[in-house]
Amino acid sequence: MREDAADPATDTFVAHRNLLFTVAYEMLGSAADAEDVLQETWLRWVDVDLDRVRDRRAYLVRITTRQALNRLRTLTRRKEAYIGPWLPEPLLTASDVAQDVELAESVSMALMLVLETLSPTERAVFVLREAFDVGYDEIAAAVDKSPAAVRQIAHRARKHVDARRPREVVSARETRAVLESFRHALDTGDLQSLLDVLAPEVVMLNDGGGVKQAARRPVVGADKVARFILATAGRNQAVLTGHPTLVNGSPALLMRFDGENDGVMAIRVEDGRITGLYYVRNPEKLTRVTVETPLTLR
Repeated sequence: MREDAADPATDTFVAHRNLLFTVAYEMLGSAADAEDVLQETWLRWVDVDLDRVRDRRAYLVRITTRQALNRLRTLTRRKEAYIGPWLPEPLLTASDVAQDVELAESVSMALMLVLETLSPTERAVFVLREAFDVGYDEIAAAVDKSPAAVRQIAHRARKHVDARRPREVVSARETRAVLESFRHALDTGDLQSLLDVLAPEVVMLNDGGGVKQAARRPVVGADKVARFILATAGRNQAVLTGHPTLVNGSPALLMRFDGENDGVMAIRVEDGRITGLYYVRNPEKLTRVTVETPLTLR
């Protein structure tokens, strides 16, 4: 973006930048790709005749959606060749994100993983409608479908997501309490303490991207997950510690081996126990866990 372009186009873009980034990130699950989409959006925005634009925010969201859709199709092919499970890129977020229940739920690791099971168009429609409350006519213009088709897609996507998303929205306070129990069990290396905090059907996904050592298939079941974690903590006689942080609007752990950042551990909590563990170790996905990323739905 041109630094010397102090004009209405620049002012409008800057005013809505956080919103546009959030739209792109929820569609892509990748901050790096979301930033590329914003750059592409800017290049198209500066060529727009603003006198002919009735709603500048809506127009920017439309451009961002189209660019994100194009990139999402490419990203889908990249994920197919990815080594091991693919997890969304974690973002360090401010406490105000956690306080906004709707925003925190929309960018949570658990929901972002559910969105991965949608087609690109279904994901775009769901994100715009459910997270950002965009009207069907505006969504139709963004995804090049009729409003009637968008309504059908939205219904189908919502039904698909509802069947797979967590049954209840868990407060940050409850998540933090469960996470603290998990961290204590990790620090003590006590198998039973880990089993007490893990749900019997817990699933752990490890994302090393072929760069860091990680299980290439989901680890399923409390006993297997607990033993996998303890084995990981004890490898190479290094000390694995978890440090509380806030990732994607929810309490999480920044994992360190002998003081060096190793990854981010996010969790999904249901009925007071952990049903999902998401360990991102791929270094390319850890560039946003030291500085807060501002997110917004408005």
